[in-house]
Amino acid sequence: MGAMTDITIRAGGPADIPAVLGLFDGAMEWLVAQGRTGQWGTEPWSTSQGTVDIVTHYLAKGQPFVAEAGGVPVGTLTLTEGPGPYLPPAGEPERYVHLLVTDRRLKGRGIGGALLAHAVEETRRAGVALLRVDCYAGDDRKLVAFYERNGFTPTETYTGEDGWPGQVLARRVLP
Repeated sequence: MGAMTDITIRAGGPADIPAVLGLFDGAMEWLVAQGRTGQWGTEPWSTSQGTVDIVTHYLAKGQPFVAEAGGVPVGTLTLTEGPGPYLPPAGEPERYVHLLVTDRRLKGRGIGGALLAHAVEETRRAGVALLRVDCYAGDDRKLVAFYERNGFTPTETYTGEDGWPGQVLARRVLP
């Protein structure tokens, strides 16, 4: 499928929590159907108080964006000034991508890439040179490859809770 041309990206906020949780639930269902439970397990995000709290925190404290097609949320990401508490900051000003997820029924339509391009522009607009993200690095590393295709370079790996394999990636957006 080709890239979507009717996507708009708007500022998000706490009112988008139900839509964001719905996108994560859909992605979870898609991963489970493929037998890919290493990334997020098997339970919908909307049924776990821990993941609801994470989404609530980032949408309230970060700079969330929602991609829409025809007024319907089809993707989201949130920018903050640093990583989550499980990683050290970069040691220079940075923007950090959290909670990137897209409607998996529209896989391959360029929604994730459009959100990352928006994050690059927002980071540049803020006068910040470094944009980072971390992701699941297990299984076939498809998620790492997605970020690489979108201009990010793997930096360090880490091991999260329960042996979860993580990869940090970075992209310079200013000279």
